[in-house]
Amino acid sequence: MTLVVAHRGASHAEPEHTREAYELAIREGADAFECDVRLTRDGHLVLVHDALIDRTSTGRGAVSRLSLAELDTHRYPHGRDVHHGEAYRIMTLDMLIDIADSGPQPLGLSIETKHPTRDSHRLEDAVIDVLERVGRLGVDAGTRIMSFSLAALQRARRRSTRIPLVYLFDAPPRRHADGVLPAGIDIAGPSIQYLREHPDYVSRIHDRGHQVHVWTVDEPADVDLCVSLDVDAIITNRPGAVSTLLGRTP
Repeated sequence: MTLVVAHRGASHAEPEHTREAYELAIREGADAFECDVRLTRDGHLVLVHDALIDRTSTGRGAVSRLSLAELDTHRYPHGRDVHHGEAYRIMTLDMLIDIADSGPQPLGLSIETKHPTRDSHRLEDAVIDVLERVGRLGVDAGTRIMSFSLAALQRARRRSTRIPLVYLFDAPPRRHADGVLPAGIDIAGPSIQYLREHPDYVSRIHDRGHQVHVWTVDEPADVDLCVSLDVDAIITNRPGAVSTLLGRTP
C-alpha cells in the first residue's frame, strides 16, 4: 500500500508545522506526518523548516541561537497567514508525537533533520534520544529519519541500526543513479520532478530491495504517475486529495 505522508501537515489549508495542520491531516486520511526539525540553543527539537523564524512567525532570528522559551514568545505562523485568528505555539517533536499517537492507530513519522546548522553533530542524536524515550525507535515503529545530508544519515546509522533512513535528493548523485543506495540507507527520496523525467528509477531502486518515498506530490497527474510506478510513499501538502485519488475514504 502506498503511504500518504502529510508534508508539514495538511499545509495546503493550514499553516505548516502547526497543530491545526497535523490534526487536519489526520482527518484527511494521512498515514504519516512529515516534519522538519532543528535544535534550539538549549537543546529542544522544534518543527521549523528555515534556519530563521522570520518567515513563519512574528519573531526574528536563528532557531539555533534562541531558547525554547524565547521562541515561545512569538506566534506561529506569522499573523498574516493565520486563517482563524488564533495564536499558535511553536511545535516541538514531542508535541507532534503526541498528536500522531492520539488516534486509534498511531500515525507514522518522517522526520527530516535540517542541515547545515551549528549543531549538526548533535541533531540526529537528539532525535534518536526522543524516539527511544517514547518507544518510537525500530523498523516496525513507522518512524523514519530523512535528510538531504548523507553525512547526517551516516551519523544516525552509527548511532542506531534500528531506524529506516531516507536519503533525500532532487536527483540522485550520479554514482547512485543505477539504484544502488549508500551503505546503511534504506529508502530513496527523489523529487517528483526527477521521477517525471526518469520514471524507470523506481524499478531500479525496487530491484535493489529498497523503497521510494517521493516529494512533494500535489498534482493529480503526479499522483497517477506515482501509482503507476508503485512508489512506496507519497509526500504531499494535500493528503486528503491524494487519499481520494488513491481510492480511500478519509
